[in-house]
Amino acid sequence: MTLLALVRHGPTEWNETGVVQGRSDIPLSDSGRKLVSSWKQPPEIEGFDWVSSPLLRAVETAKILSGRQAPTDERLVEMDWSEWEGMSLPDLRAQLGNLMKAWEAKGLDFRAPGGESPRDVQNRLRPFLAERAAGGQETVVVCHKGVIRALYALAVSWDMTDKAPEKLNDDCTHLFELSSDGLPRPYRLNVPLAAGAD
Repeated sequence: MTLLALVRHGPTEWNETGVVQGRSDIPLSDSGRKLVSSWKQPPEIEGFDWVSSPLLRAVETAKILSGRQAPTDERLVEMDWSEWEGMSLPDLRAQLGNLMKAWEAKGLDFRAPGGESPRDVQNRLRPFLAERAAGGQETVVVCHKGVIRALYALAVSWDMTDKAPEKLNDDCTHLFELSSDGLPRPYRLNVPLAAGAD
């Protein structure tokens, strides 16, 4: 069994103002850097390798948490929201109506025009997961909400046409175990990063 620990990057100004980021390369906000600097990793991931999405917000988060520059992997980049990137959530809802209902109607195949679906994200993650499992090196992955949700959906066979079986919180580490072929299974979810949290 190989463990993979997933951490979402800290907040950016776009997160704080409800703007869709996707692959737009937005850095952490000042308050985001301060928040990440307060995080404390759970002891069970000491000695893990680190790898990050190439987007600046993930690279910065990984560097603050690990104390060094982590290698990056393009397969960990956020889901591509294409022409919806830079839109506010109210504007997107005005265009689509109820965003959650629109997503749940298509589930894993929901996508922005010209963008990616969660199923596309799963397909690009599969070789990464297989490589990590084959190497047997336990790894902290600093990435994005869309990536974490896609991996979780793969792990629990969730088709995203309804609410997730378990809510994945931000400011947490989500641990998955990888089978020998890289198939993930939940191991420990929602492990708080906040210092002193239970």
